[in-house]
Amino acid sequence: MRFYDREAELKILQDMRLQSRQKARMTFIVGRRRVGKTRLIKEAFSSDNLVYFFVAKKNENLLCEEYCSIIQESLGAKIIGQISSFSQIFEYLLEYSCNHPFTLAIDEFQEFVTVNPAVYSEIQHLWDTYKERSKMNLVLCGSVYSLMKKIFENSKEPLYGRADRKIVLKPLGTNILKQIMSDYHPDYSNRDLLCFFMLTGGIARYIELLVEQNALSLDSMIRAVLDEHSFFLYEGRDVLIDEFGKDHATYFSILSLIAGSRTARPEMESLLGKNIGGHLERMEKDYGIIHKVRPLFAKPGSRNQKYAIDDNFLNFWFRFIFKNLSAVEMGNMDYVFNVVQRDLDTFSGAFLEKYFIQEMKLSGKFNRIGPSWERKNKNEIDIVAVNDMDKKLVMAEVKLNKKHINLNVLRRKAVNILASHQQYTAEFIGLSLSDMSPAP
Repeated sequence: MRFYDREAELKILQDMRLQSRQKARMTFIVGRRRVGKTRLIKEAFSSDNLVYFFVAKKNENLLCEEYCSIIQESLGAKIIGQISSFSQIFEYLLEYSCNHPFTLAIDEFQEFVTVNPAVYSEIQHLWDTYKERSKMNLVLCGSVYSLMKKIFENSKEPLYGRADRKIVLKPLGTNILKQIMSDYHPDYSNRDLLCFFMLTGGIARYIELLVEQNALSLDSMIRAVLDEHSFFLYEGRDVLIDEFGKDHATYFSILSLIAGSRTARPEMESLLGKNIGGHLERMEKDYGIIHKVRPLFAKPGSRNQKYAIDDNFLNFWFRFIFKNLSAVEMGNMDYVFNVVQRDLDTFSGAFLEKYFIQEMKLSGKFNRIGPSWERKNKNEIDIVAVNDMDKKLVMAEVKLNKKHINLNVLRRKAVNILASHQQYTAEFIGLSLSDMSPAP
């Protein structure tokens, strides 16, 4: 599959490469697994001298042996003597770069914590020693959000303040998803597009797998994901198990409840029989997996809030695969498929709202966008978009079927919003599957 988008990130990486010709530069990239970090690095430096290391969970001596072979293959340089530590390799490369500029990319950089935690201090010492005369373009990449954040943004860590640039690689947007569908499935329906958005959420690897399997119609996508040999079946577990560690069972239970629309903390605590405030905070602030959803006009600190899973695929995985893991383990994928078919319309409605919110953000017309509701979930409005400069409100009701939209009901729900925004003009719209815009 061809490479899509990422122009801004490519520019940053190329700018850092050029700057490193004068003095060493360090960039760190963070993003969830499968989002396309490795492909981005290789695309950015395809015509450059690139040394690419992957940090596997194995003995440091074995890693060093592997890295020495990569150095010889990539740079034509051979390290002489016995090498038993990464610090020896890193110092050699820093010295080499003083006369031979090149890019060193280290993928899954956070895994050094399991190989040898002292590596971070060793890198810091060597970087400070060589930085002024080295011409290395160092790119450090990681997918465990909590560890990467700690390594580079915790003031007590040795690499704090050393990075010159940070890239948070996000999923591909709806505009790019439409381009991909047009390229590989030009007769796609809006239901196909919504399912593509719901299952992949713009995660590059998921998109690539579905494109490679030519599974871009709604039915074929669902069947590809639920195939008994599918990559996707244990993906939720594989993505999160390293983040959560030994306490993953509680985290998985919380995420399963959120995916099943049990999104209020009191309700979740009642069902789980325990206080989960710490778990929710860590998933939001340390892991970046969930976020609080408050009514758009709620006061700061309001407790009128719900929780949502950021990642589209994880939403689907916890709602349909994790919840039916016994059937999955038995190989009864027909059962899971039938559950998905039965509940898909109800489940996908929230993703249609999310799709239109992303489209509104991409339009650049608004400075605030989100849902609105009053206490006890009264007068719930799917989307409210605000332009405070032009004093304009757009309020939308979102339904899969346009026939179910009632703008008169929407206007009644908005009475209190209009009363508090008397100087604003208000527009009321209905959005449905038929309003999903075509590819540009």
